[in-house]
Amino acid sequence: MSTSTICGMRAGRRRAVRDERATAPANAGRGPTPRCQLPPAADVGDVSVGDLISNVTRDLSTLLRQELALAQAELKQEATKTAKGAGAMAGAGVAGHFVLLFLSLALWAGLSNVMDAGWAGLIVAVIWAVIAAVLYASGRAKLRQVNPTPDRTVETLSQVPDALKGSRGGNP
Repeated sequence: MSTSTICGMRAGRRRAVRDERATAPANAGRGPTPRCQLPPAADVGDVSVGDLISNVTRDLSTLLRQELALAQAELKQEATKTAKGAGAMAGAGVAGHFVLLFLSLALWAGLSNVMDAGWAGLIVAVIWAVIAAVLYASGRAKLRQVNPTPDRTVETLSQVPDALKGSRGGNP
């Protein structure tokens, strides 16, 4: 792998991570990415094998750390959406319980003045079954909006093998 490929990979990744830092936690990274430390030689033949291996190892380590930080940030966003949807469903359940309890008793008592108490209770139960179905559908729709796969991380990780082979972005 040439020096320009390694440094070019790193520069492109820095741009992508900089774009993602707006959504990532402030301490997700380990500070700024160090500049490519290979000497400005026209050919890697002037650089020792140990230096090349050291640079490649450091670059891969940095890349993996950045990918993990990006994945954590994306998963945290999806977990927040999930928590909000679950919280809405739980709140709807508690509120529905109290409403069901008190209004059901009042409606049952009111209908008992007009008809038999058994039929009044059945009518009240059917009304609340419809309301429960609507609340369930609303919460389920919110949970379906959750995407647990960190799409951007998967995309950038799929480019790593091509970059290691010397091509950029999947193009030979």
